[in-house]
Amino acid sequence: MENVLSDEVRPRPATSTGAVSAQVRNADTGVQLTVAWNDEIVLDRIPLGFVIDGRELGINAELVHVSDRMIRDRMSLRSGKSAGEHDYEHHESVHTFREADGVEWQAVLRVARDGVGIRYAMPTLDGTARVTGDRTAVTLPAGSRSWVLDYQTWYETPRFGADTAELASGAYGFPFLTRLDATTHILITESGIDGRFTGAHAEASEPDADGRRTLRFALADDSVEVARGVVTPWRVILVGTLPQLVSSLLVDELAPAVSPDLEDATWVRPGRAAWSWWSDFYSGAQLERQKHFVDVAADLGWEHLLIDCGWEETWVPEIVAYASRRGVQVHLWTIWRDLNSPEDLRKLALWRSWGVAGIKVDFMESESKDRYRWYDTVLMETARLGLMVNFHGSVIPRGWARTFPQVIGYEAIRGAEYYVFFENQALTASHNVIQPFTRNIVGAMDATPVAFGAANRTTSDGHELGLSVAFECGITHFADHVDAYASRPLAARFLAELAPVWEETTLLAGDPDSHAVIARRAGDRWFVGGIATGDARTIRVPFGELGTGPDARVWIVGDASPTSGEVPATGLAETTTTATDAIDVAVARDGGFVAIVAPADADLFRAAPRPRLPAPVVHPAVTEIGADGTASVTTDADARLRLPAGWSAERVGETGWAVRPDRSLRPGRLGVVTVERDGDGVVPVVSHARVVRPMTPGTYELPDLPMIAFVNDDGPVERDQSNGAGNPGDGRPMRVAGTGFERGLGTAPYSEARFHLGGRAETFTGAVGVDDESTGSARVSVLADDHELFTAVVEAGKPVTTFSLDISGTQTLCLRSETVAPDDIGVHVDWVDTAVHVASPNR
Repeated sequence: MENVLSDEVRPRPATSTGAVSAQVRNADTGVQLTVAWNDEIVLDRIPLGFVIDGRELGINAELVHVSDRMIRDRMSLRSGKSAGEHDYEHHESVHTFREADGVEWQAVLRVARDGVGIRYAMPTLDGTARVTGDRTAVTLPAGSRSWVLDYQTWYETPRFGADTAELASGAYGFPFLTRLDATTHILITESGIDGRFTGAHAEASEPDADGRRTLRFALADDSVEVARGVVTPWRVILVGTLPQLVSSLLVDELAPAVSPDLEDATWVRPGRAAWSWWSDFYSGAQLERQKHFVDVAADLGWEHLLIDCGWEETWVPEIVAYASRRGVQVHLWTIWRDLNSPEDLRKLALWRSWGVAGIKVDFMESESKDRYRWYDTVLMETARLGLMVNFHGSVIPRGWARTFPQVIGYEAIRGAEYYVFFENQALTASHNVIQPFTRNIVGAMDATPVAFGAANRTTSDGHELGLSVAFECGITHFADHVDAYASRPLAARFLAELAPVWEETTLLAGDPDSHAVIARRAGDRWFVGGIATGDARTIRVPFGELGTGPDARVWIVGDASPTSGEVPATGLAETTTTATDAIDVAVARDGGFVAIVAPADADLFRAAPRPRLPAPVVHPAVTEIGADGTASVTTDADARLRLPAGWSAERVGETGWAVRPDRSLRPGRLGVVTVERDGDGVVPVVSHARVVRPMTPGTYELPDLPMIAFVNDDGPVERDQSNGAGNPGDGRPMRVAGTGFERGLGTAPYSEARFHLGGRAETFTGAVGVDDESTGSARVSVLADDHELFTAVVEAGKPVTTFSLDISGTQTLCLRSETVAPDDIGVHVDWVDTAVHVASPNR
């Protein structure tokens, strides 16, 4: 029997915004929520409340007040399934309850046309308390079917479909999709999370006597300290047909509004990115390989380059400058723990000062409140600096695309990288097909699609190409080598045309168990991606629903051999036709296709390579700080400078600058000044100057001095360790002929390491030999301003060769090594105990 209430606090009638309505009521079993769709109850008796300081709120609560308001707002999205301005309307009701001991709490309900959100607040809490549980739970009927993934804090387990009766009890990750009947679907997730809270996941119960299972919101932390105000994120339930869910923006609508200083974040640039790690594991350490990726990406008209693990700060400014001349922006990979202190966070400002446009942060792998506080810090700092950010090893999207428009991607999916690490766990077509109906509904999904070269791939070429549209991310990072795309003319043509940002997304056809046909609009063109699982067949695609008018032109690229053979279908074929109400498209086993649809009077193909722009003038490329504390740089008259934190610069005449470094720059060290000029759209074209504080009298060990450039056959030149392999820091203690050395440089011929001395050093001393981790021999040499001062042949197993060289007046010192014979590939050379000596001027 329901509580008897006065008129003042009687529950309001069910609130509705469009097809969805909901009502909070107080029954004998506690506070409950009912959700209806098209006037039919779809979820009933959802328990509301939470556990705080050991007390369970919501079982015997008295309703003391209800307030209602209509929220009519507008949000602007820079990327996602529907970039642009969006008006929305929510009905909000705040239900205030009082427990028997006087504790007050609130259930805040938002009702939108496509779902509901519920969260809890304690507006009168004195001090802090600890939330240890959440009563919110959804019961699934016995005849329902769900598409889920086993919970993992970085959401990279495979997604799969199962009838409710077949689901195991246990933990499942959000979003959790369930079909209640032939047309009614719900998708459960969260929104509006920040460092005040912990994340949650779904905990499925054992089935009851009727075969139903209950999903409760389980907290990642055992307890969460909270203060007065809101104490949980939004628990979100989308309701509707599959097309309605796929197009929903409710997760973003419920998130906090963007701050005023980010409302016009024009520096956020959605698009397409080349990425070399997947196809060439150690290429992140190789400047020349990165330049090749830039060249092909620019020829395809793409906007970005991601350099994954292995990049080295010596040459990052150079690749930024090289890419800028083609309108391509550079993003750098890093690990979250390397940005986990105020000192570490200064790296972000340093990278931005080089002209880096964004970061990919990896391995957070936690839903804890403490980790969300870390997210808060990184979100605020990247917003302040104007850095785009892509989270990997991360949580799922929970609305940050609205609050922080610089967030252009999350991983939180088992994507193409699993082909690299787990060849016996190749991604299945069924796993892929589920994603547009689940993970991708809630936000950007960096699955790194289109992996033609994947080992043990079971999907067809058409399926892989179809992922480029079926999967959405603010910046889509394509997995394969750029040459793999360039060598497939149809794929290259489509990926060049593929729009960088979407204004509208719709589901044309599909079901999570069989296929997904997603259409995304950019301007007057629609791009369609179809992916299927199962036998070869034809898929009926209602192109006429896209509204491109009569006689719209359609270009389809699909499987060249749409058969059901066990071997994945390879090769692509094209068809050009006119859009009718629907077209049957043939797909191979686990196949797919893409299409472009344009009005009859519009061009289907519009892509063009990015132009090559001239670099800004900067002279000299390396300059020293003078007695007045400034360094002189000459640039173009219309150029501007981007400086490291704490540096300043003043104009000197029309083209000169007096650059004043921060006092913390030590003798022999350098900083990078970025010279910018307007270039391709929001991308400035840049050059760089290195500003060096001159060495003062004393001894400088070479590993402590910055390189101004290096070349190395296998990864970067290592400091105080052997070369190892292709990644930075992967060497071992240096050892030559059984003798260990603590200081030095580890190289892999062919190699060059260049240092600026500025004519101040007198002697260079050290030794060189072949590290015991390798075999073979190498020719080594020391060059002063490119004139050879010393040369020797060093061999594995032999002691180091020592040297002491007069380098008076030398501006640039270069250490070079090269193999002697073809069999010497893999030889590693150690330059040990190396130091330059600067004499006192009175000597």
